[in-house]
Order: sequence, then structure tokens, then C-alpha cells
Amino acid sequence: MFPKKELAQLVISACHQFDVGIVVISPGSRNAPLTIGFSNHTEIETLSVVDERCAAFFALGIAQQKQKPVAVLCTSGSALLNYYPAIAEAYYSNIPLVVISADRPKHLIDIGDGQTIRQENVFENHILFSANLIENPKFISRNSQLIGEALQIATSQKGPVHINVPFDEPLYETVASLKDFHFPKISSSFLDNSNIDYENLAKIWNASQKKMILVGVNYPDAELHSLIDLYADDDDVLIFTETTSNLHHNKAINSIDQLIFSLNDSDFISLQPDVLITFGGMIVSKRIKKFLREYAPKHHWDIDERTATNTYFCLSEFIQTNPIDFFRNFNTKIIKIKSNYQSKWLSVRDERRQKHTEYLSKIPHSDFKVFEQILESVPNNSLLQISNSAIIRYAQLFTINKTLDVFCNRGTSGIDGSTSTAIGAAFANKKQTVLITGDLSFFYDSNALWNKSIPTNFRIILINNSGGGIFKIIPGPSTTSAAKYFETPHCLTAKHLCLMFGFNYQKAFSSEMVQKELKEFFKESDKPKILEIFTPSEDNDQILKEYFKYIQ
Repeated sequence: MFPKKELAQLVISACHQFDVGIVVISPGSRNAPLTIGFSNHTEIETLSVVDERCAAFFALGIAQQKQKPVAVLCTSGSALLNYYPAIAEAYYSNIPLVVISADRPKHLIDIGDGQTIRQENVFENHILFSANLIENPKFISRNSQLIGEALQIATSQKGPVHINVPFDEPLYETVASLKDFHFPKISSSFLDNSNIDYENLAKIWNASQKKMILVGVNYPDAELHSLIDLYADDDDVLIFTETTSNLHHNKAINSIDQLIFSLNDSDFISLQPDVLITFGGMIVSKRIKKFLREYAPKHHWDIDERTATNTYFCLSEFIQTNPIDFFRNFNTKIIKIKSNYQSKWLSVRDERRQKHTEYLSKIPHSDFKVFEQILESVPNNSLLQISNSAIIRYAQLFTINKTLDVFCNRGTSGIDGSTSTAIGAAFANKKQTVLITGDLSFFYDSNALWNKSIPTNFRIILINNSGGGIFKIIPGPSTTSAAKYFETPHCLTAKHLCLMFGFNYQKAFSSEMVQKELKEFFKESDKPKILEIFTPSEDNDQILKEYFKYIQ
């Protein structure tokens, strides 16, 4: 059974042809022709999520893991606008999300008809392509061109696209089969690597005494890891990796703030690189940004397939390619130089690490202590999802188990869809998936649990410090008379949500209880689980501030 409407058949056929194998559908009537068609297609998997914001982040999590386009489908009106947070995240995180929205025909827009808004180009500031279709047989060639272009751009340029599909009534008529359609193919490559002057770049690199490689959000990749290993054995190169980089080496500096927090002007001048190479997504550390803006390298090269990112206001070279292709070529042209640049700063790193361990052995139950316990307990080869705000910042202070794949929504750094994204990733990956989240992020996205596709091996560790711990850590909010509006204090608990949505629930109030609960937490079960760890709101920020004093 398929929709009678030719335009709906066209969209469904295009998704199949261009390998969109999963569609996340939110209920509605205007999207009925597409819902009928997708749900009856034997080679397209359909999933149902009621809340559109959660649905979009859920689809984003699936696409994040599968590295291929996943579609979301909604009815007309404000339903579509709920996709926007996930679309922005997909745009800045290079995730292929296909947004398909049903719409009213143009003659019904702005005349007082129900459930209508101006949907065409509604995401224009954060979308790679918008295909605004027309329901008229005369426009089949135009519609085919637009749909095909949208889906191919989502794949080749790795980002969100929007297909707006207007339907007039009737909406529920069906036929027995789909028609055959042809979709013109566009060039699969939008990159021109021929203009990269590797010889000149190598000349600059080989003549420089101090080089730094800074890696942001990066999908785990064994070949990239191997290519970067070369630089770890180069005396004049420092590698800085963030938790989300998924790159590990015993000569990399993986806890950036731990190293640079207490440096003085003389230290910063010594650390200042001649050449800085950056790749990957957004950087979490504000301190590394501040350092590189104030002590700018002579040369900053940013490697990215899509856009140049001038984070440090000193970009000298945009290398438009993927990091693997760049380092494959570049590594054959560089030489190693004798230097104490790397050894000096690794020595500082090791001193900080020792003090880090000492400090953790002395502190009481707190957010910081809990993080140590959690990261030691996560099973090898798990998928680790981390929410934003204070949670990702705590994670940055630890050496992460190199068998874990780590992800965080750093495109827009919002708290709005962390749980939904993690559930999508758990659904797609099938590994043991663990989300570490804060209370505000968790409760903000609590509708994420309203999803029948959550695997039983999914685990949430909820650190509940009663609201907005980040606003006690950063300077500013506590100096105002409006602290309660920044910190949003509350007395909420996940216990009743677990009962409503069918999760097993565990809780802990002390370091001893945390250790005890974690022993049981990752065991197999017939339901997903939440471990809610309550920490002392009044102590957490002071313990963290004292940490930075202790390690300097």
C-alpha cells in the first residue's frame, strides 16, 4: 500500500535511491501520504517519536553513528519549527540530517487556514539546501531535480537539508505500488584538492621550531590515528587533543585546561607555536582559545572539507580537504627537528597529572569525585555520550579510556537534545552506550525517554547537583542578584520519570554508594537504566576551584 499522490511517491523513491534507510516520523495528518509510503516500504526502516524536537535529535544521533543521511518527517505548522535546534547542531557538526516537512499548498498560506505557517526556506541560515516542491504534475522534472540535489548534498557535504512538500486534500488515498522515477545525479565531490600547495606548506613547517596540532570533535578513525602518531614522535610538535577528538597517544596533551590554567606570560610565550594546525569540530576549552588569540601563531592552518573556521583570529591557510587526505600527502614531505619543545611541556603535563591524582584521593563526594568513579567504571569498548555545560568540562580534566568512542553535541553546545542524541546513537550503534548528563540537560530533554526504540543496554548516569552547576563555576553569575535565574535551583528527581517510561532506577548519595551502584549498573537487564547521583550543590564549585590552585 502506497500513497496515490505522485509527489509523495517521488520523495519516497528518491530517499530509497539515495540510500536514506531510516525515517523518524512524528504523527500528523498533512504528512499522511509520506507516512503511509515510508511505513510500507520494505527497504526503509521507520521509527515513531511523538515530540519533534526529540525526534530530530534522535535522528541526529543515528546519523552521527552511521555517518549517512537519516530523515525526519513531520506534519505542517509549528511541528516543523521544533526541528530547528537539531538542524543547527547538524549544520555545525557536519551531520547529514534530511528534514522532510509536509505543508499546505500556497493558496492556503496566510489566509487563516489552520496549522499553517510560512515553511519555505524557514531554516535558510542553517541549512545546506532547501527544496521547496510544488504539487503539480507539470513540475515533476523540477521536483525531481530539487529532491535529488538535496539528498546528494546531504551526503557529499555532510549536513542538513530541507525538503518541503505541500499536499492538498485528500491525503489518505492509496495505490498498490510505486512508480519508477529518475533523479539526475550531481557531482559527488565539491572539493578541489589540486590547489593545496603541499611543497610550500612543508617548507614553512620544516623551517619552524615550535609546532602545535589541536584536534576538536572527531569521529573515531584508525587511519587518522595512525597518521597523527607520526607527530607524537617529533620533538618540536605538541599535540593537544580534546575528549571528543577520539585520538589518544601517550605523548599527547589531553587535558588542556589542566596544563595551561596557571601559566604566566613567560610560559605562554614559551608555549606559543610558530605553526598551528587545527582540524575537527568545536573546541571546548575556553582557555586554549584565549591563549591562541592572545599569543597568535605565525601560521594557522585549518583543515576542513566545508568551511574555514577562524577561531583564533589569525587564520593564514584554509586547507579544504579531509584530514586523512591532508596528512597522507603532508607526512611524506616533512622532517623532524631536534627540540625540547615537546619534552618540556610533557614534563609539565606529567607534573599536573600527578597532582591531579593526589587531589582526587583527598576530596569528598562531589561532582569531581563522581566523574573519577564513573570514568573508571565504564566498560571497555563502550560508546560514551556526554552532555554539555559542566559535564563536558569535567570530562576534559580526565584521561579517557582509549577503547571508548566519545561524542558530545558541540556544534551549538546546547543542552536541549543530549539525551535524545544519545538514544539515537545507542539505537544505531548497538554497543553498550552510556550517557553522562547533568540534571538541567536531563530534565530539559526528558521527553527523549518517550521512545519505544531505546535499547535495553542503554545507560544514563545523571549527576544531580540541584541545578546549573556551571553558573557557579564560571565568573559573573554569582556577583549578581539574579543567581537563582542562572543556576535554576530545583528539587527534581528522575525516579518518577523512570517509572513512567519503563527504566530501571538506581540512586546514590555518597562515594561509597556510587561505587556500590556502579558495580550493578552495567549488568544486562530487560530495561534501560538510570543511575541518579546526588551531589552537594554548595560544595562542588569550591572543590573544582581548589583543584586548579592545587595542581599549579
